[in-house]
Amino acid sequence: MVLERTAELRESEARFRSLTELASDWYWEQDVNGHFTRVSGPVLEMLGLRVEPLAGVTIDDTSPEAEAGWDEQERKTLRNTIAERQPFLDFVFNRTESDGSLRQFRVSGEPIFTSGARFVGYRGIGVEMTLRPPHVA
Repeated sequence: MVLERTAELRESEARFRSLTELASDWYWEQDVNGHFTRVSGPVLEMLGLRVEPLAGVTIDDTSPEAEAGWDEQERKTLRNTIAERQPFLDFVFNRTESDGSLRQFRVSGEPIFTSGARFVGYRGIGVEMTLRPPHVA
């Protein structure tokens, strides 16, 4: 019985992971301090956060790479939403690349709480909305 339930749980987790990957470009989780603890997909590269290791990277990262090109009012709005522990759905933000091109992203996130109502972080998904020419092989 335990083996059967374990197999069902693994199948359910694989289904969830597959649907998340189909619905988004990346999945992310942050701890209580806003540090990314888990990402799936090219989120750091897409957002211009080229750092190693993952631990210690936050939405408030003030490195030159992280700061370049972002709309500061959009970042402030997102920071305030997170500071207030509010969920956000389809938050749109923009980044101007060094070549002048504009990239647009949409992100959704929700705060994570323990069963005792203690805040432990955030999780969410993101999608790049920028229209790009089709890839020609």
